[in-house]
Amino acid sequence: MATTPATAADLASQLLAQSGSDLGIEERRVLHNIAVGNITSRDAADVADAEATFGERLSDKVAAVGGSWGFIVAFSAVLVAWMVLNTEILGHLGKAFDPYPYIFLNLLLSTVAAIQAPVIMMSQNRQASKDRLAARLDYETNLRAELDILRLHQKIDSILAGRIDALGEKLDVIEQEIREGD
Repeated sequence: MATTPATAADLASQLLAQSGSDLGIEERRVLHNIAVGNITSRDAADVADAEATFGERLSDKVAAVGGSWGFIVAFSAVLVAWMVLNTEILGHLGKAFDPYPYIFLNLLLSTVAAIQAPVIMMSQNRQASKDRLAARLDYETNLRAELDILRLHQKIDSILAGRIDALGEKLDVIEQEIREGD
């Protein structure tokens, strides 16, 4: 029966018919984990969160809040309250701090949009990075499964070859006994 290769280089030549130096980083990582018996599957969200900077986590939170119905409803209520306050309440008293056409409100809205848009884009870039990480981890997991299946096939083939050899030897013994009995 064949022995299990002990190193990633042995596995690379046996399973992939390539040298270890010809492999990509993912393939080398998978073969190393097979050789040492480590589990290769990891949760992409956990890996991405562990590597996230403060700014990335903040942009995700801003995008989550800014892209919600709760934010839209609350922001709409603030806008309506601002307009009612400046037009109906303070306007009739002659004390409106931002009368129609609400120039200060427009400045605030422009400022919020100017800040919020790039932050949301940062969050989208981070999500794209998470998606690439998830694809890489999926590839590693799939490669590991494929290589493990290939190794199992080789082991089964080796076991079957050994049994066939043993059966052949038994048939030779039976045939010899039959000849001697004649």
